[in-house]
Amino acid sequence: MSEQVFGRQYADQYDLLYQEKDYEAECDIVEEMFERYGEGEIRTIIDLGCGTGGHVIPLAKRGYELTGVDQSPDMIAQAKHKLEKNKAIGDFHVPTFIEADIRTFDLGRPFDAALMMFAVLGYQLTNDDVLAALHTVRSHLKTGGIFLADIWYGPAVLKIGPSDRIKIIELDEGKLIRTTTAEMQVHRHLCIVHYDVLHIRGERLISHTQEDHAMRYFFPMELDHYFSLSGLEMLGLHPFPNVAESVDTQTWNVLVCGRAIS
Repeated sequence: MSEQVFGRQYADQYDLLYQEKDYEAECDIVEEMFERYGEGEIRTIIDLGCGTGGHVIPLAKRGYELTGVDQSPDMIAQAKHKLEKNKAIGDFHVPTFIEADIRTFDLGRPFDAALMMFAVLGYQLTNDDVLAALHTVRSHLKTGGIFLADIWYGPAVLKIGPSDRIKIIELDEGKLIRTTTAEMQVHRHLCIVHYDVLHIRGERLISHTQEDHAMRYFFPMELDHYFSLSGLEMLGLHPFPNVAESVDTQTWNVLVCGRAIS
């Protein structure tokens, strides 16, 4: 069992496990929200919980100045590796990657926009954690700056409930088999997701990775309260990635949009 989430083996396999995730389409949505809610030109972006740089690198290629922050050294290492490969295929403003805890770090300068994508806010498990992370958001935003985060939507999580899943990724040599099981801790607004990943080559087990990820889900009034306490104004909730639709009890993933206020 890994002692931390997003440890070395999981980070090494991360982009393979999520290869179907359309980061370019999600960056289109980010820009759509900038256009809808932004006040003035947006050029500088901080991505809090940037992972392997899935949003950072394509947004940098679109001309933005990006800083990515993640507390997992293994995920940051993967992001830097991907960046080196991308440097050879395009001319763009090279992003910066920083290993740090998004609840406590301070770069000492504000940005035009802040992101917490792929349920990063949900990894803040306690009320204090959520507020600390949102205070970090506010301290790194100019007044009027835009904040975007996709979250698990509480009404839908309770309505639908988690299910067990299996994913098989075929590799050039062998395959990855990931099984996912989950349990609810409703009194804490948490879903505990158990990941079990096998790397198999022929009849040989190459690696076996296990991680437990506790994920918090959120409710609209709760989010509005946390935003208000953190110097942020909540602007809207949109189904994610289908932002043109309306949020309801079938909408597991929701994009919350906010703005830094005085």
